[in-house]
Amino acid sequence: MKILVIGGGGREHAICRALKSSPRVKKLYCAPGNGGIAQIAECPPVMATDIEGVTRFALGNNIDYVVVAPDDPLALGMVDALESAGIRAFGPRQNAAIIESSKVFSKNLMEKYGIPTARWASFTDAGDAIRYIREHGAPIVVKADGLALGKGVVVAEDVSAAEDAVRSMMLDKKFGASGARVVIEEFMTGPEVTVLAFTDGKTLMPMLSSQDHKRAYDGDRGPNTGGMGAFAPSPLYTPEIAATCMETIFMPTADALRAEGRPFKGVLYFGLMLTPSGPRVVEYNARFGDPEAQAVLPLLDTELLDIMEAVTDGRLSEIDIRWKPGAACCVVMASGGYPGEYEKGKIITGLDSLPPDITVYHAGTRCSDGAFYTNGGRVLGVTASGAALGDAVDRAYSGVRRITWDGAHYRTDIGRA
Repeated sequence: MKILVIGGGGREHAICRALKSSPRVKKLYCAPGNGGIAQIAECPPVMATDIEGVTRFALGNNIDYVVVAPDDPLALGMVDALESAGIRAFGPRQNAAIIESSKVFSKNLMEKYGIPTARWASFTDAGDAIRYIREHGAPIVVKADGLALGKGVVVAEDVSAAEDAVRSMMLDKKFGASGARVVIEEFMTGPEVTVLAFTDGKTLMPMLSSQDHKRAYDGDRGPNTGGMGAFAPSPLYTPEIAATCMETIFMPTADALRAEGRPFKGVLYFGLMLTPSGPRVVEYNARFGDPEAQAVLPLLDTELLDIMEAVTDGRLSEIDIRWKPGAACCVVMASGGYPGEYEKGKIITGLDSLPPDITVYHAGTRCSDGAFYTNGGRVLGVTASGAALGDAVDRAYSGVRRITWDGAHYRTDIGRA
């Protein structure tokens, strides 16, 4: 088969590596890819949001299957366009991907179908939003309604910070049109856990749980990022909690989307908070998490391509999904200044000194004359597995310490905090 993966980050590198291991994959492409992905796949210069360009490339190169990994092309309807052109594709159609691209839609869905989540209200007027914040006090959570690269959430510890978040999103247009409408939620307490799940709209099969570290600095301090690291599985996610989530959150969500005429085929991301009153939904995503995918996929013991095709064909119930024992940890190495302003073009050293049991997923790199250079905010995801979480964490950091570039930044407490 000739496979095309859409995207160019660490998540896509992890997906490409998993697909590459299948003997059925004869040719692998990734658009636009990055410096690391280019070592295992051909990377045509087509942007991930270029629906016409991707469709044209897929038709012109006789692509058998397209995996649409990022949120933006899913929200824009890339899967719909590919299917209309007769090309098989993995990922939800636009009318189902809205569960991520509109927080107001997802909150309304949960409210209608009784899926546990935080109390909330939405606003299109900044003044009304600020009055609501003053009435309810802090801590409180402010979210941009649309897609914002994983950075459109502010957990405000005081009223002033919440008001500033509203002004930044709605008046200063920090996230463009995505912040024209905001959702304001009650502040929930408890640890957060992520569960990714394969679903073909009828059957839903959860993957191993994981935990993501969103804040930029140790001790969960600093601004939110796209994710500074992740580990899997989460020791907090017990079989009892898993059963509760399946009954009250996972299947009700898939059933609700199908009942609304929006059957979801792909990977549903459940961001959960384990509150004192039980698990509740923090957020949905319509695709693999990043960096959660880099911690979960290395533990998958069933061919990813087989699972994806079963999802697309509506026969997921026929697949036996197996997982390797042990744990995995991914530590993100970022450019200095991320998630704010940062410089690109720093030469990366140490990649050729790593032992074979450490995998480096490239997120923001380019390759020139055999050397790798930084080309983004999150640059690398250094991943290792182990019999226990502590082993995986230690091995991942042993890899991190061998890699460097001018201004490299990473948290030192991934899997430990």
